[in-house]
Amino acid sequence: MKTDPTNSLFSSYPQKTELFDEVFEKDGSTKAIYEKLLCLYGEHSIMDYVNLNNKAKSSFFNQGITFQVYDKEKTQEKIFPFDLFPRIIDTDEWDIIESGAIQRSRALNLFLQDIYHDKKIIKDKVVPLELLSSSANYLHQMMDVNPPGGIYNHISGTDIIKHSDGNYYVLEDNIRCPSGVSYVICNRTALKRALFGVFNHYNAYTVTDYAENLLQILESVKPHGVDNPNCVVITPGMFNSAYYEHSYLAKAMGVELVEGRDLFVENNFVYMKTINGPEKVDVIYRRIDDAFLDPLEFRPDSTLGVPGLFAAYQKGNVCLANAPGTGVADDKAVYTYMPDIIKYYLGEDPILNNVHTYHCSRPNELKYVLENVDKLVVKPVDEAGGYGISIGNKLSKAEIKQVQEQVKKEPRKYVAQSILSLSVHPTYIDEKESFEQRHIDLRTFTLLGKDSEFVLRGGLTRVALQEGNLIVNSSQGGGSKDTWVLKKDE
Repeated sequence: MKTDPTNSLFSSYPQKTELFDEVFEKDGSTKAIYEKLLCLYGEHSIMDYVNLNNKAKSSFFNQGITFQVYDKEKTQEKIFPFDLFPRIIDTDEWDIIESGAIQRSRALNLFLQDIYHDKKIIKDKVVPLELLSSSANYLHQMMDVNPPGGIYNHISGTDIIKHSDGNYYVLEDNIRCPSGVSYVICNRTALKRALFGVFNHYNAYTVTDYAENLLQILESVKPHGVDNPNCVVITPGMFNSAYYEHSYLAKAMGVELVEGRDLFVENNFVYMKTINGPEKVDVIYRRIDDAFLDPLEFRPDSTLGVPGLFAAYQKGNVCLANAPGTGVADDKAVYTYMPDIIKYYLGEDPILNNVHTYHCSRPNELKYVLENVDKLVVKPVDEAGGYGISIGNKLSKAEIKQVQEQVKKEPRKYVAQSILSLSVHPTYIDEKESFEQRHIDLRTFTLLGKDSEFVLRGGLTRVALQEGNLIVNSSQGGGSKDTWVLKKDE
């Protein structure tokens, strides 16, 4: 059907037909999966929507759903921007996304196991040794360490985009401490409170089962000889950008949220200080970077970690999720080898394709990147949160030259990707009090346990709130949407 011009929410929706709009066809008609939703939203005026949007923001503020943004001059705490118009993914598309996310998580776990033990993939010349040895996140301390349950990447975040060709592509894998899942759950809660009636018309999977599944995964990788594992979440503290998530997940799982000062190690076992005396800890879901985990093993100036923690981990007396050293698989240079890694360990072709990526440590690819910065997205291999990214067609000549100099100085540190046209979605823009097209991506959350796996059926749809912007990270001014994955009977 065509968009109803009397629908005040979308009557002035400016549609650029060269972009892949997930809600509207190029002729302005509504895609079938969204027809019912647009009718339901059309029952509200712009002022109704403004009021609902303000209530949602107040709800986020009152619950403390915020994040920290850091820059050179100051640190700001902001409400996580949230758009009340949800994204819908049908069953068939979700099956591809879910199976692709599981495939990558399995392959990455086998890759991590191999590179810290036999290094067969290196000996078979599939991945070069230099790639690993030059990665800051490849930890020699993890050599021959066997994590409980054989799992390294218990929690994986896979960033996926839908291109203008209608296909899904993986932008990157996040294995160290993927964040954002608490916002998935809070987005659903906020939308239900504001527009509960819309859920009566769609049969979408719940997202509130994540904490239950995370706890099961953590308990499945308990140390040998432990029957009822005691799990905790360790946080750097309340000034961390993702502290809300740390506290939310601990509460939702019914486990303690601790800081390094709350734990101590004795005889290679980890204990938590309580008013009733020491309490043994078996599994730690860590939200602290490797370097700060244990001042006796890594950074000696760290006050965030626990002295002796890594020795207890090496002995198999405590499980750390994710395992130390998983950041080597986060490396965007390793990402360029993912199709080969999947084929090598699983004997399968990738279900989700990579975005074509140039690694600047390869001389011929470096030459191409330097000559075509204006047509590429240049990324540091070890940054997160959208920091350090340069989008070539948005740069001045001086900025292009600066990027070229940075890449030439440290080629190993950079990769480059083609500038893809991320799909767009109608998004409410506060200052304009109207809906406009904005680019989106999707972060999926995959859990691997000793004998089980789980993908959250929803994920975090992130939105670049600035017109034309392709960087969706909250730290770069992005927001998010609730993501509905429809059940098969829909």
